[in-house]
Amino acid sequence: MIRTVLVMAAVAIGVSAVVAQTDPIAQRKDMMKQTNKYAKAVNAMVRGEAPFTSETVAAAYATWDKTASEYGKLFPENSKTGGKTRAKAAIWEKRKDFDAKLAAFGKAVADGKPKAGTLDGLKASWAAIGKACDNCHEPYRMPKK
Repeated sequence: MIRTVLVMAAVAIGVSAVVAQTDPIAQRKDMMKQTNKYAKAVNAMVRGEAPFTSETVAAAYATWDKTASEYGKLFPENSKTGGKTRAKAAIWEKRKDFDAKLAAFGKAVADGKPKAGTLDGLKASWAAIGKACDNCHEPYRMPKK
């Protein structure tokens, strides 16, 4: 009996993991959650609310680089609705512009990374990254309800 319950639990966990890996809405939510986690951490450093740590900055830039290169792939036609997505239909209607905004984010990340080894350099690069984020969120993301 216990063995059956354990097997069922293992199968359920495995199925959940597979679904998350094949669900583009879940994947993009997770990716944006990680991106935002580091945006908050860097913003706190820039504002003097948290100490500058090169490890966090390196992790932030690695995460943002991954987001810039992979996020656009997580918007197939069949992911316009469901999963409590906040993605606006404009993503699919204006795909070239959406992709261009992701590329601009990637450029801001690539340009800022070499400067971010110091707090002053991070401050200088952060404005462009934040602007690139806003330039995409405003036209392509619905506000929280």
